[in-house]
Amino acid sequence: MTRVREAMVTEPRTLPVTASAQEAGELLSRTEVRAVYVCEDDRLVGIVTRKTLVREVVAAGREPGTTTLGDIAEEPWWTVESDQPVEEAFRFLEDKDAERVPVVDHGRLVGVLSRSVLQRRLAEDEPVSDDESAR
Repeated sequence: MTRVREAMVTEPRTLPVTASAQEAGELLSRTEVRAVYVCEDDRLVGIVTRKTLVREVVAAGREPGTTTLGDIAEEPWWTVESDQPVEEAFRFLEDKDAERVPVVDHGRLVGVLSRSVLQRRLAEDEPVSDDESAR
């Protein structure tokens, strides 16, 4: 495993910019979904989380069925490129204390890199030393 594309989670939860906040809420109501990636023509334009929905829709008194994700999506703080070396991306996640980051290929969303998944995969790829194999 040398490149981010080999370690990323493929097929992240996406919705178009025209989708409603209610549609995002339905996806985010599943415990395994932590973020919805908002795309326009496969290009990542923003991210919506539960926190986004509370702040931008509920607290603001907006109608979830008519508020579009294009109106409320937050710009991603960071992204990583799919061809970036995996060790470099892991250091980046550690430095930024980010749990996950969108993976793009020239702006097109292709996956999500999770620090916890990456830690497990890196540990699995480490060769066993002679001392450890003797145990």
